[in-house]
Amino acid sequence: MRIITTIAALALMGTTATAGGLSDQIVEAPVIMEEPVAAGPSINPAFIVVGVLAALLIASAASDDDDDEPREREEILTACETLECLAG
Repeated sequence: MRIITTIAALALMGTTATAGGLSDQIVEAPVIMEEPVAAGPSINPAFIVVGVLAALLIASAASDDDDDEPREREEILTACETLECLAG
């Protein structure tokens, strides 16, 4: 009986001795190599497109032919002559 208890005691001591300590296991984080990223444009291309469209709209509004401007004398005479031709 004494041999069985000795063997059981040695078996328990052997497993606790190889089980490790009570402190937490130290796990090192894997090293991740990041590739450098090329620098992108500092201005979003959508802003450039919107700016060009706004400039085109402003330019078309500024160059709009309004009827507020007085006509030249030749244009008025030509219009009168065609009206007289149609009336007569």
